Amino acid sequence: MMNRRIFLAGGALTLAVVPLAVGIRPALATAGTFPVSHTEGEWRKLLTPEQYNILREEGTEYPGSSPLLNEHRKGTFACVGCDQALFSSEAKFESGTGWPSFWAPLDNAVGTVRDKTLGMVRVAVHCARCGGHLGHVFDDGPKPTGLRYCMNGAALKFRPVSA
Repeated sequence: MMNRRIFLAGGALTLAVVPLAVGIRPALATAGTFPVSHTEGEWRKLLTPEQYNILREEGTEYPGSSPLLNEHRKGTFACVGCDQALFSSEAKFESGTGWPSFWAPLDNAVGTVRDKTLGMVRVAVHCARCGGHLGHVFDDGPKPTGLRYCMNGAALKFRPVSA
């Protein structure tokens, strides 16, 4: 027989984690005026359902699911919503978290807001051009910044350097 306390705690954990994976989270304070903006219907036409969930509803892809995790060529990672260049491949590193990670964005490419959802305080990262949610930044990254920009690969596209 299952211990009732363990069952209830497990159910509460499931309720806290499932909305994160499917994007049923309250909007962060990224709403506002950005150089690129579209109606909800226009965004839905421009993006795949997964991209829409992440960029417009602050969803999160499953760890290990992005092909960009294994992208090691030289180039630039850009916002899939507006094509804004966000990260250089030179700042990418293997964090072991299951999401593409970078130690610094390109200048003026991203913005941040405090994210107090799920009972914790984190720093959410969004595209400075369209406001699309990209992921979160943490202070456990490598030198020289000590930061880990943990990004959703579905929010990014890779542009390799032409040879």
